Order: sequence, then structure tokens, then C-alpha cells
Amino acid sequence: MKIGAISLGCDKNRVDTEKLLARLAREGHDIVSDEESADALIVNTCAFIESAKEESIEEILNAIDFKKRAEGRRVIVTGCLAQRYLDALKTEFPEVDAFLGVGDYDKICEAVKSVAAGKIYCCAEGRDGFYSERMLTTPRHFAYLKIADGCDNRCTYCAIPSIRGRYRSERMEDLLEEAGKLSDDGVKELILVAQDVTRYGVDFDGKPHLIELVRELEKLDFEWIRLLYLEPEMVSDELIEFVATEPKTAKYMDIPLQHVSSGVLKRMNRRTDEAYTRELVKKVRAAGITLRSTFICGFPGESEEDFQLLKRFIEEGNIDYAGFFAYSREENTPADRLDGHLPERVKQRRAKELEKLQQRVIVNRHRSMVGNVVKALYEDIDYQKQMFVGRSQSEAPDIDCNIYFTSDDPLDVGNFYDVQIVEARGLDLIARTVK
Repeated sequence: MKIGAISLGCDKNRVDTEKLLARLAREGHDIVSDEESADALIVNTCAFIESAKEESIEEILNAIDFKKRAEGRRVIVTGCLAQRYLDALKTEFPEVDAFLGVGDYDKICEAVKSVAAGKIYCCAEGRDGFYSERMLTTPRHFAYLKIADGCDNRCTYCAIPSIRGRYRSERMEDLLEEAGKLSDDGVKELILVAQDVTRYGVDFDGKPHLIELVRELEKLDFEWIRLLYLEPEMVSDELIEFVATEPKTAKYMDIPLQHVSSGVLKRMNRRTDEAYTRELVKKVRAAGITLRSTFICGFPGESEEDFQLLKRFIEEGNIDYAGFFAYSREENTPADRLDGHLPERVKQRRAKELEKLQQRVIVNRHRSMVGNVVKALYEDIDYQKQMFVGRSQSEAPDIDCNIYFTSDDPLDVGNFYDVQIVEARGLDLIARTVK
């Protein structure tokens, strides 16, 4: 069968999709990128916040339309939305042929066989075993490695623990096997992801083993190893020093701070306060590490004073790159039951204000970089700009800014080149290669 797939949501979901496709390819199915040539279409959904759920539903509707355009086509819905709302989805979308939850990817070949025979297949109760094969959907020079699933943090706004379950680290030997295959396939940048990478291995023996894991990964042929989603209370001095000094570890930390007001953080059930947050940021920046973060604005009970405190924190230039999200009210979470919910227009206005402030911070940061020489990973060509496109270790793919650069010599995608920053143009960095 010819099968296409659409992966929505986070990088962890992307890894799930890549392993799902590898299972299908191993069974002899053809994986196609052209939707119209597919016999079946898989939609791997996200259900983290309201906007993600809306996007997932829109893609399910598009897949149903795909099914109606030709006889014999099938639609399979997998992932977080299927896990969280299985009964409702079966009622709302009877045109869907199969539903699989987040722990049921091992059953994808069985599901495809069933729907090909005209049967309905539903399962949202499994727990997949580890699977190391991948069909990369990223460019060949970088890949994500999901080192754990689930979450134990129990933030009051978050539905992930109810969808994905308790925190579960993958065995180190399994991760090293998977990473070894990626390295052998030419991956240059390995990006470690989990809902919380800092807690890797805590479920083994009560102690984190992230540094130990990265040290083993550094023995493989990667140029950069990047860490995403580090919970702030677990970012120790030892981890900061490790990231700052290890030659293969990107000098970059994505630490979702979520807010700076002690009162708001307490209502979120975060394990930090303003003083801790400021001290942590100070340490990370003093170590020369690029800091990315995310913030939720408009959380229930967020006063104007709380918001102004967060604005000042952003204006001070504490964060190099940041994403801002208006609080999404999720049913069956503790925050849903809190008093003080704000109007949607207020939440959206606050998010936009913070985005504008952060853009100024980025512009000022980029201006200060003019004249610097950095190592850039060449990824693409922007034909409109007539420039090469790349990133340094200070930028993660898809979420941070790009470096646009010129060269007098031919370049190879996926290789590294020294470039000198010559201009800060808006949010973009402009550079040229140097020898």
C-alpha cells in the first residue's frame, strides 16, 4: 500500500511519526510524499493546547476530503488527539478508518492491514516497546532523539501527563544504538528532546543521567549535540558548566521558564520563583550559553502587576530567543478550576506585546554580533534573497533566526563553514564565508 503521513505538533511527535513510517516501510509499504498518489493517509495529531487541537481537526477534515476524492482510500488518525478524545472522535468522524493512541504505534501495520480489508481499527491503550528504526523527515544533516516520554511535573495548566503518562526514560543502550544509526547515516547535529530532558534517568535510580548520556553520545560522529526543554529547577551548576565546556555540546539551552512572577509560578505549580529564575538566567548567560525560553501570559489570576514584571524581565534582554503563548484553558487540568480567568482578547494582547519587546531584544543582540565569526551549518538556499541559509550553534532549527550568507566558492548542504556577520537586517543575520 502507498502511504502518506502528516505530522503535527512537537519534535517528539515527529520522532513518533518517523518510527511509525519505518515500521510500515519494513513491512513493504511504500511511503509517499505526494498525497494524491497515496492509498492511505496518516494524520499524527497534537492536543497540547486549543490551537493545536484545532489544527489537528482541520487536518483530519482535509484527510477525509482526500478519502472522498477516490475509491478505496483510507484515513488513519494517531497521536495525542486520538489518545485524549478517542470516543468523541469516533462519533464525530465516522469516515476515519482507524485510530491509534500515543502508545500504539507498534500496531500500525496491523491497523493498515485491517483498514485495507475494509474493517475499522481502534486502539488507545498500549505501551510501545522501543523501536530504533527511523525514516527521517528532517534534512539528512540533523535529527531529533527522543530520550524519554511522559511527564511527572504536574504543572497545573498542562494535559501532557494525562495524555502521555508518567515520565519514562529510554534505556541508554537503546538510545546509543539509535543514535549510532543516525550517525552512520550522516547526521551532523543530534537534538535531544523529551518533555523534560533534565530528568533523563531519574526513573532508573532517582538520579539524573543526562550528562552521562551526552558523554556517551559524544563518542559518535556528531558535530553538535543540542539539548531542548530543560526544566529550570533541574538545571544545575554542573549541567551549565558541562554545556559551556563540552566541545560537541551546543552552547544553547532551551529552558521553559513560563513566567517570572513568583505568585503566577506558584499557581502554575512550577518549582521556581522570581529570585531563582533571575539567578539561573544570570548563570547561563555568564557561561556564554545562548538561552531560549517560553512564557505563558494571561494565566488565571495574572494581574497587571504580574504582567508588567514579565514585560520588564523581557525588556532587560535576559532571554536571547523566546516564544510567548496566551494561556490555553484545558479541561480536566487544575488550572481550569482556578479563579481569575482572563478574557481571550487580554491574553492575546499581552502575548503580542511581549513578542514585540522580544523582537527588539533580538535586533539589539544581532547588532552586537556584527564582525563576529561563527561556524554555520549550511542548510538551504533562499533564491529570493540569492543567499545561502544556515545556523550556528546558537540557533535551533525551525524556531530561531537564520543566518543568510554569501560565498565565492561552491558549498555543500549539511557541511559547516566559518562565516563573518556583516549586518543585522531586521531579525536576520547577514554574513559571508571566510577562509
